[in-house]
Amino acid sequence: MNLDRLRTLHAVARHGSVSGAAEGLHVTTSAVSQQLAKLERETGQQLLAKNGRGIRLTDAGRLLSDHAARILSQVELAQADLEAQRGHAVGELLLGAFPTAVRGLFPDALSRLRTEHPQLNVRLQEMEPDESVPSVVRGDIDLAVVLDWYNKPLPMPGGLVKAALLDDPVDVAMPADHPLADRHAVEPEDFVDDEWISWPKGGFCYDWLMVTLRGKGIEPRIRHTAHEHHTQLSLIAAGLGIAVVPRLGRGPVPEGVRMVPVSQPTMRRHIYAIWRADADRRPSIRAAVEVLRSVGEKIID
Repeated sequence: MNLDRLRTLHAVARHGSVSGAAEGLHVTTSAVSQQLAKLERETGQQLLAKNGRGIRLTDAGRLLSDHAARILSQVELAQADLEAQRGHAVGELLLGAFPTAVRGLFPDALSRLRTEHPQLNVRLQEMEPDESVPSVVRGDIDLAVVLDWYNKPLPMPGGLVKAALLDDPVDVAMPADHPLADRHAVEPEDFVDDEWISWPKGGFCYDWLMVTLRGKGIEPRIRHTAHEHHTQLSLIAAGLGIAVVPRLGRGPVPEGVRMVPVSQPTMRRHIYAIWRADADRRPSIRAAVEVLRSVGEKIID
């Protein structure tokens, strides 16, 4: 049985559709269908059946997909051992990271990896943790940089390894004419009567803000939402509210905005890298983590 065809079947099982498998494998739906048809001929078994407008795995398809998962895991272990035996980072490394990490960590990190490990071909995708964690589990990417908050950990599936990169402090961003703009430090409780600018509802960081403020007896009035911190800061510069803004990847602060530190030292984001345990011995993983941690330390300093 061809390994690429087993990988294709496993992708269909993971994604639940031919189109999802095609997207995860970065190929066309036609290529997925062709691989599956060849695999059915090789095995002499029907592996897929129609299910309404979609497809489902047959009993034989589920059985072979389970074997494929174990086979692919062993292949990854073999690749990791071979790379480890060479003793240096080579080949391709696929990375994913949330937007402020892409902006704050990766320009320097990718430049250093290219200089220090010229045989390593690194590719980066911007993605939020709810995308990148499943992508690491599925094997679509090799390593992800993700985040959680001091009082809201990110759920982590089994079979993954993680390494801390840095802790990211937060400040309260407010208009320059705000009554607390000249303070050296503030508490969330100081803003009971303010209107807030937040991340969009339903996101991990939005949920953290709600839990944190409500835990301090504050029912926040969310007036505006925006994904990007730069957009939030522009709204604040116009006098439209306040926001909690992490420091990683922040960039220049617009005129008319004051950043005041939060006095509570625990109020910060934890930034860390995750990868599959099967790939733990790969020098390329270790090289990426080492460089990312070094860049993060400079940011904190």
